[in-house]
Amino acid sequence: MSHDTDLLWSPTRARAEASNVADFMRWLDSTRGLRFADYAALWRWSTTDVPGFWSAVWDYYGLDARSSHSTRSTHSSSSSSSDDVLADASMPGASWFPGARLNFAERCLARASEERPALIGLDEGGVPVETTWAQLGREVAALAASLRRLGVEPGDRIAGYLPNTPHAVIALLATAAVGAVWTVCSPDFGTPSVLARLRQARPTVLLAVDGYRHGGKEYDRLPEVEKITARLPTLRHLVAVDHLRPASAESRWTTRDDVVQHTWSALLEQDAPLVFADVPFDHPLWILWSSGTTGLPKGIVQSHGGIVVELLKALGLGADLRADDRYFFHTSTSWMVWNFMVAGLLHGSTIVLYDGSPTHPDVDGVWRVAERTRASVVGVGAAYLTAGEKAGAHPAAELDLGALRTVLQTGSSLPPSTWRWAQDRLGPEVWLQSICGGTDICSVLAGGSALLPVRVGRIQCPALGVALDAWDPSGRPVVGEQGELVVTAPLPSMPLYFVDDPDGSRYRASYFDMYPGVWRHGDWVTVDRDLTVVVAGRSDSTLNRLGVRMGSADIYAVVERFPEVADSLVVGAEMPDGRYVMPLFVVLGDGAVLDDALRARIAGAIRRELSPRHVPDTITEVAGVPRTLTGKRLEVPVKRIIQGADVAEVSSEGAITHPEMLAWFAAFTASSR
Repeated sequence: MSHDTDLLWSPTRARAEASNVADFMRWLDSTRGLRFADYAALWRWSTTDVPGFWSAVWDYYGLDARSSHSTRSTHSSSSSSSDDVLADASMPGASWFPGARLNFAERCLARASEERPALIGLDEGGVPVETTWAQLGREVAALAASLRRLGVEPGDRIAGYLPNTPHAVIALLATAAVGAVWTVCSPDFGTPSVLARLRQARPTVLLAVDGYRHGGKEYDRLPEVEKITARLPTLRHLVAVDHLRPASAESRWTTRDDVVQHTWSALLEQDAPLVFADVPFDHPLWILWSSGTTGLPKGIVQSHGGIVVELLKALGLGADLRADDRYFFHTSTSWMVWNFMVAGLLHGSTIVLYDGSPTHPDVDGVWRVAERTRASVVGVGAAYLTAGEKAGAHPAAELDLGALRTVLQTGSSLPPSTWRWAQDRLGPEVWLQSICGGTDICSVLAGGSALLPVRVGRIQCPALGVALDAWDPSGRPVVGEQGELVVTAPLPSMPLYFVDDPDGSRYRASYFDMYPGVWRHGDWVTVDRDLTVVVAGRSDSTLNRLGVRMGSADIYAVVERFPEVADSLVVGAEMPDGRYVMPLFVVLGDGAVLDDALRARIAGAIRRELSPRHVPDTITEVAGVPRTLTGKRLEVPVKRIIQGADVAEVSSEGAITHPEMLAWFAAFTASSR
């Protein structure tokens, strides 16, 4: 490639030297006697001396100052034993910081005495409401005390059915303060999707919202809350959050007779001290949900300590987040970047919570929020930038984005033209960071560095501490060519375990089936000699639209309930031009006709029972669905054909049913171009 042509942005010397990662390198020199010439050398050390690197992160961020650690003194020098940091380096099952005790909420609320804003919340009305650090601390303390009074103990599970508002942040922090385990579903999810998650979580307390606003419309969710509470047998308490409508003397909420109802305001009334459960490093913090291709969504459990050290590193040394930043990621509570945004509190940053559509009242909706809140770090999905380019938007010319310092882009790859559009229309000083990671680690595998240039179509580098590589099917590393994205050393935020996976078999099958002992992430990736990274999309069949991973099984469950549908196949494919296409193919029963009315009914059911993100781009009739001889749909081969691969490259005809359909999909793809 031509670096002169593709160069978009370079840090000035002053900007690079003022970055967090440069300060970290100076600290390593002065405290550990470790000198690194550049980012590449620092990264190589961080992935070869894994205990040394994470010990340095621990000390650099002063974790011993706010944790009870049985081996506190061992992390202050470079001579500490690796067993003090990483007692067992196997994957899965790595054991981090044995003896350490660390509470996520305590670290997030380290500045709870300050009067500057910790949260800025706003909806589509556009009026920002600030919550100071001191107020946040008081409200978390009150809710945590109320939860304890309701009988919540460490290890219990608490669920939210909440949009991206301060309620959700307060509830997460209060849950963590108690030592309970948090999980949340956005209320735009269909009730079956919510129940598929929360019935696995088995919460004793549900904090639920009465409704939300999106795209200029109001959505009443009280009927859905009633359905959800009726199907959660472990539920004992419902906390009613009157968000859409003000609370009234006569409750609008209904639930089971054996579920005690409380109001949000009542639980926050009392004054209480901030008390944090003294939990070990590997105590479960939350459950994130990632749908696979078969069965129920995967409940991914991550730890207090793992999330704290990982997101101190990822946001601080990678994204260059600082205490004086206002950090805004457009997200719902069901996307892992919501957790990634809340973790900005670990750095003392003010986080911006927007509950609304990114394109309301127009395509510049996100940038209008950034203008109103003086956001300096803004995160968006790739599709949002692509929409802005197609609309010919010019945010920097139309709005005051003078506070904007950097933009985090994730979700999928950007076409080259969108990289150039974003740099041109957001301003030459804005650092565009393309990041790749996932729900599985709630962090970044490859992303930005304030020390490196940005080039069109390329993620700047592997993240520090991430032993990232591209491997061919035989497990051989490849450079400059596409391979499976693997991680060859453990990370602290890798899952502790999956919900309802007592023997770990589902966990191992998700990441370690292809290369035992090595994490296979499920992305096609190219790593060049200069460490720049290109992600080509999912190597498995998980759908990934707008950055939210979805299971095809959820869609099949809805579609195949239609009597007219005998079989179905859905794929999501990242295309070379930057589009993400998600077609649904259906096999019809005898006498059925796929007309516009049936298409509308199918799409409507998917939207209603799952979410708008699950609705396919097109619904097309096919004669049959190719499957393996064991009955598995050939989702990945069909996806690769739609991306342009030859039929002969993707499958062996002798091992599948309906082999003639592969040629049909190739013809379908050619005719769709």
